[in-house]
Amino acid sequence: MKFSKKYIIFTIIIALLFGVEFYFYQWDRAEIGEFRGGNLTEDVWYPLIAADVNNNVITLMIDNKEYTSENYNIYMNNNRSIMVPISILRDALNCSAHVYSGKELMVEKHNSSVVFPLDEYLAQSSGEPITIESAFTLEDGEYYVSLTDLTELLGYNYNFDMESNTLTTADTSESTTIIPSRYDLREKSRISQIRNQGSYGTCWAFAALSAMESSLLPEESMVFSVDHMSMSNSFNITQYDGGEYTMGMAYLAAWQGPVYESDDPYGDNKTSSDLSPVKHVQEMQIIDGKDYEGIKTAVFKYGGVQSSLYSSLKSSQSKSSFYNKETKAYCYMGQEKPNHDVVIIGWDDNYSKENFSVEPEGDGAFICQNSWGEDFGENGIFYVSYYDVNIGTHNVVYTSIEDVDNYDNIYQSDLCGWVGKLGYGREDIYGANVFTAEQAETVTAASFYATAAQTSYELYVVKNFQNEDSFSNKVLVGKGNLEKAGYYTIDFDTEIHVDAGERYAVVLYIKTPGASMPLAIEYDSKDKALASVDLEDGEGYISYNGTRFVNVKEQKDCNLCIKAFTNNR
Repeated sequence: MKFSKKYIIFTIIIALLFGVEFYFYQWDRAEIGEFRGGNLTEDVWYPLIAADVNNNVITLMIDNKEYTSENYNIYMNNNRSIMVPISILRDALNCSAHVYSGKELMVEKHNSSVVFPLDEYLAQSSGEPITIESAFTLEDGEYYVSLTDLTELLGYNYNFDMESNTLTTADTSESTTIIPSRYDLREKSRISQIRNQGSYGTCWAFAALSAMESSLLPEESMVFSVDHMSMSNSFNITQYDGGEYTMGMAYLAAWQGPVYESDDPYGDNKTSSDLSPVKHVQEMQIIDGKDYEGIKTAVFKYGGVQSSLYSSLKSSQSKSSFYNKETKAYCYMGQEKPNHDVVIIGWDDNYSKENFSVEPEGDGAFICQNSWGEDFGENGIFYVSYYDVNIGTHNVVYTSIEDVDNYDNIYQSDLCGWVGKLGYGREDIYGANVFTAEQAETVTAASFYATAAQTSYELYVVKNFQNEDSFSNKVLVGKGNLEKAGYYTIDFDTEIHVDAGERYAVVLYIKTPGASMPLAIEYDSKDKALASVDLEDGEGYISYNGTRFVNVKEQKDCNLCIKAFTNNR
């Protein structure tokens, strides 16, 4: 009996000791000490902490946005630093993040610039050398940076709760904007080469592809074919007819391109429609008219922004009362609508209004890349006043450009893309497209257009589609909200297997505040460019309430802009 009591007391003491040890196990306040007569050094202690953290789901709460190790490659290294893939930085920290020459990471936000050389424990913070805990590193083809170091250098608060395995961090800056007063992508090596459209009306294609090329820089340097975009599309136009940004979006969304300039050179009046795309564009955001803060943020985070203006100039040799050739500054104050596309590559809030021939109300200008060769402006670049009537009215930024192995197949019937809109005179509508699987496949994603900002959506899939009654079997595969208008691809939460020859439907419920026709459609508007619209290649349905669906071709003679993406099984 006495032995039992001593045993119990001894057990309690041991338990208390382990309780104390666990308390000091909280890694952010841990101390190194003696344990069972041995010196528990950092190289032993820290890996034990990291192993325990990595053995559970790590949750990051960054400015109230959640990221977990279940969805991203997030881990704690043996220095107790939380390492994150740089692919999440741009959106997670709302910053600019780019890798130069595969050896150096630059992160910018507010007026801060932090540079991490690969595999070094010394960073540059606004030009000053700073010792860091963990090096920027490359592992299994993916770059990682210490969120622990980065948030400290960007002025974030930081807390890791061991019990919940959750890191919480937030921007402590009092600034209402993430961008500086001046920014120029030329200084960041993030603009494409200057090219010359010549006598053709291809500025829309040059602007689209130049903006795309900018979005890929500095990590990837590519030159895409304007001939292919302007000639191997689904529109009834020539290179002399001109075009506009929705045509470029349709061409890219349909995976008709882009292709390399070297495979389809510009200006030879020839194209190769059988060329395959070298990139898959899965997201293109449209920035609301005159949203200058949105345009600047897009340039800062993603790259060049395609925009439109009215050009009173016809070429690099032209003269105009709206253009100051000495200062390379342009400001149009008339009533004409846009007739020319350029790429916004930067801005200067303090650019003097006195630089313009027609003096605007105040200072400030966008830095724009033209397609008239290096003889125009400042080696192809010029300044457009914030007070120009048209600049910033129509804007596109290419936010997701992926490798061509992202999906095996695309199913679609809207090769001309967003031509018009459809609705029941209210903010929401159900739309569905039916496709037939060519082989045993997995339906993994769908795409559609958000026709205005703040659109919410739900996506469903119907297997073994027979007729309108089949919609009662729809299965929810994703939902969310989209801040900006544009073209979006949504990966499903649940993948759906289909067999060869099986008909299946992708159903979209979309709600756009203030809209009366929220669903994008393709139809023959009798515009010359749309004379070749094919309305026999789709099977679409719409519904007022998600219960009763009607065939959209029979009712409205159009195709719905809903695509499906699959992988082979």
